[in-house]
This record gives sequence, C-alpha cells and structure tokens, in this order.
Amino acid sequence: MEASTCKNRFLILEISPLGISGSWLAESKIWEDGRGNFREWFQRSEIFEKTGVDFSVAQSNISVSRRGVLRGIHYSLSPEGQSKWVTCVRGRIIDVVVDIRPTSPTFKKYIEVELAAGDGRAVLIESGLGHGFIALEDESTVSYLLSSLYSPSDEYEINPLDIEIDIDWHLDLVGGSGLILSPKDANAPSLSKRFDQGKLPL
Repeated sequence: MEASTCKNRFLILEISPLGISGSWLAESKIWEDGRGNFREWFQRSEIFEKTGVDFSVAQSNISVSRRGVLRGIHYSLSPEGQSKWVTCVRGRIIDVVVDIRPTSPTFKKYIEVELAAGDGRAVLIESGLGHGFIALEDESTVSYLLSSLYSPSDEYEINPLDIEIDIDWHLDLVGGSGLILSPKDANAPSLSKRFDQGKLPL
C-alpha cells in the first residue's frame, strides 16, 4: 500500500499521557503487505494538537546497542529546552523517563515503556525530564528526534543505578548478566548531587 495513494486512511497518532507530566505514549498504525510495512511515526501538527508541545526537529540521532547496554539517565539544560521523540526500529528496549524537576509532584519518580521494532510505539519526552533505556536484544536500534541541537556544555547525566531513584532495569530480561554502561554513565553523579550542584531543571 503506497503512502501517496492512501494518506487519508492512515490512523491518526494515538497519543496518551504517561504517569509523569510532560511524557506521552504515541501509537501509530502499521500497514503491512507482501513488500513489508509502512508507518507514519511523527507528525508535528498532530503532536501539538494533542499535547501542546510544538516539536520542531533540530537534530536526529540513532544508537545501536548490544543486549544489556544501558544508556542514561541523560538530560539537557539547554536554554531553549530539549524535547525528545524516541522509537525503536530494531530489536527491543525498555525506555525510562525520570522526573528530575525538584518542584514537580512526581519528583524522583520514573515510568517505563517497552518499545520494540514493529510495534508502532514512540515516547514523547518534554524538556526537563531525564531519559534512558536498556537494550533487551542485540543490535537494538533507537531513533531520537531532538527539538534542539546537541550542546556539550548543556548536557548532563545522572547515575542510572542511583538508589534514590531505584530504577528496576529488569536484569532478568537480559539473562541476569551485568549491565554495560559507558564510563561517563557509570561514574555519573547521583540525583542528590546534581540537586546540590544546582544542575537540575527548574
């Protein structure tokens, strides 16, 4: 089925709020035929209509991870803010959103969403929230759209194993093996340390 001949038949993105303000789950229809499949996975006007977030794409990133790789918890203090639109295009991950806003009623809380290739799901993460994920399969490939450019001086991380947040990374789903982290993530400060540094979103 060609997108050009059936545009009006594509399901409008279903976008529902998650348990932390500023985060949403988006689900879109996947059209399949003998050639493969097709999916509309991002539509700026629809996102704005349903969330109030005017998401203009400034940068797009792709990461490929082995089973057991943990990336995060990452966030940006860019002056213009940085929202993320995240989907998994190969393999399977558990995506995690952490509320790191000290004035939020859900401060220190996190939510998790499983994303897998072919499931039609994406997560919208508004500026001010932390993000990370664990790869459940080898070659898990994640695509991120960002609303602002990567700025090294504005990028921060919180230790994903911080006991104050106490995220369940589901080691049972990666065979109980040790997590694979970058040195930067493994040595990242705790949430409390970032608070003391004044390096959390206002």
